[in-house]
Amino acid sequence: MATDMDRLDIAVTFDPQRGYIGTARDLRTPVVALSLGGLRRKVETLMLPDEPDIVLRLDRGARLERDRRRRAVAA
Repeated sequence: MATDMDRLDIAVTFDPQRGYIGTARDLRTPVVALSLGGLRRKVETLMLPDEPDIVLRLDRGARLERDRRRRAVAA
C-alpha cells in the first residue's frame, strides 16, 4: 500500500495547441504529452529510480477532452 510519501499528485490541464500539461511540486518543469497515457509514462521516466503512485488530477478542460476522445473511439 502506498503512503502519502510514495504518491505523486499531478495537476493536469489541456491546451488544444500543446496537449495535456501536467505540473507538480516534485517536477522541475511542466510535462507535456498528447495523451494521458503518454503524460503518465513521461512522469514515470522523470521520477526514476523512484516508483511513486502517480495520481492524475484532471481539471475541467482535461476531463472534457478525455471524455470527447473516449466518445470518438466508442462511435
